[in-house]
Amino acid sequence: MGHRSYITKKWLLKRQDFSQVNLLKKLKVHPKDWHNFLKIDESIYLTLFSMVSPLIQKKKNTTMRQAVTLHERLTATLRFLATGRSYKDLKFSSVMSPQPLGKIIPETCRGIYKAK
Repeated sequence: MGHRSYITKKWLLKRQDFSQVNLLKKLKVHPKDWHNFLKIDESIYLTLFSMVSPLIQKKKNTTMRQAVTLHERLTATLRFLATGRSYKDLKFSSVMSPQPLGKIIPETCRGIYKAK
């Protein structure tokens, strides 16, 4: 078997710069736009966040990469549920490759279900 190399696209390494979580910070002053983006109000998002956070807490930062934050996990999942977009398409707004999205979204959905 040949050597398998992992090459990450450089823009995916800038998740903190391009993340949709940053967009949500800007949308706080435009509640209708916030609602249009996630299909829920900010107050509901914050309630859901507090309920689901202990259930979706995962990895910590390493020297190799920054861990996906709880807000990034929940926001990517809510965008997936609101839009029905594929993981391949969501990688552009979440700034995460489809592979982690394929783990994060089902884990977060299970957390939301358990938190009910």
